[in-house]
Amino acid sequence: MAQVILKDIVKKFGKTEVVHGISLEIADKEFVVLVGPSGCGKSTVLRMVAGLEKITSGRVDIGDRIVNDIAPKDRHVAMVFQNYALYPHMNVFGNMSFGLKLSKTPKAEILQRVNEAATILGLEDLLHRKPHELSGGQRQRVAMGRAIVRKPSVFLFDEPLSNLDAKLRTQMRTEIKRLHQKVQSTIIYVTHDQVEAMTLADRIVVMRDGKIEQVGQPIELFQNPANTFVAGFIGSPPMNLVPARIVKAGNTLKIRFNDQLSVPLPVKEGMKVKEETDVIMGLRTEDFTVDNGNGGFPDAWKLDGTVEVVEPLGGETHMHMDFKGVSFIAKSEGRRIFHAGQQLRMAMNLNHLHLFDADSTQSIY
Repeated sequence: MAQVILKDIVKKFGKTEVVHGISLEIADKEFVVLVGPSGCGKSTVLRMVAGLEKITSGRVDIGDRIVNDIAPKDRHVAMVFQNYALYPHMNVFGNMSFGLKLSKTPKAEILQRVNEAATILGLEDLLHRKPHELSGGQRQRVAMGRAIVRKPSVFLFDEPLSNLDAKLRTQMRTEIKRLHQKVQSTIIYVTHDQVEAMTLADRIVVMRDGKIEQVGQPIELFQNPANTFVAGFIGSPPMNLVPARIVKAGNTLKIRFNDQLSVPLPVKEGMKVKEETDVIMGLRTEDFTVDNGNGGFPDAWKLDGTVEVVEPLGGETHMHMDFKGVSFIAKSEGRRIFHAGQQLRMAMNLNHLHLFDADSTQSIY
């Protein structure tokens, strides 16, 4: 296996620059997920690592080799695509072994490698079947098996679960995580789905417009987003992000949303927030809950609001609420029944409050 180092990677299509000097170090055996909206450059970065896209400038190292000018087949990487790209006339064994046959691998070794991969992926009883006889999840496992048998230094996954239904995506996420634990390989995984990123990654790389916004462990990005983009992208439902202004009220500071609604700003060690500053206030939905009197929050952290839309999800319920003209999404445990128009007293856990500068959108609290 191998580490992967990207150094000042730039990609241009004609005069249009789509990746803007990205640098990133991925450790040996690490599972790193590139996540971001469509068009942010994540798949382009993956294809440059694979050698399927030429690098305009910068450098890619895999292991101890600079691979900029090395052909894809000689980079010791294996790529799993969004579409399975299986040969319809070959059975599962044929599809998984095809690359090894092209490289003139001895038959006994081919048999051993295919059987090992089939065991890891639960395909032992399907080796004789053709692709049209398989489910979507089984086809994706065959595509993964085709990559595993090559014993690459690095696995590259380009949105491999996008074509699967919700249930299969959940199942395949588990299988990919299990695969990483079994083969202990370096994996770079691209997705637009933040749930996939959160559940799979050792570290997440959040991208936007060809640049890296933040890199960190899933819980780090969830708890300490660097800016409003990361705050709104990581988490489901996304963090409440509401324009506000910091104002002075006696000897304390308050977050004022409008002339009718404000909440106190808790004192925080090393706090550098100044009065009369425009900000964007961030609060996770799980930190905005129905007041049951057991949370220990002060009355100043509680608001009376009106339920506008209810989204029951079984284990939890999301409520779109209005507080004197200010909208928030709140969360409740799923067995409670709410309805539109209901008046509720809500508690805000301002210990988990985030403030972002209104102009730069960068975190300031």
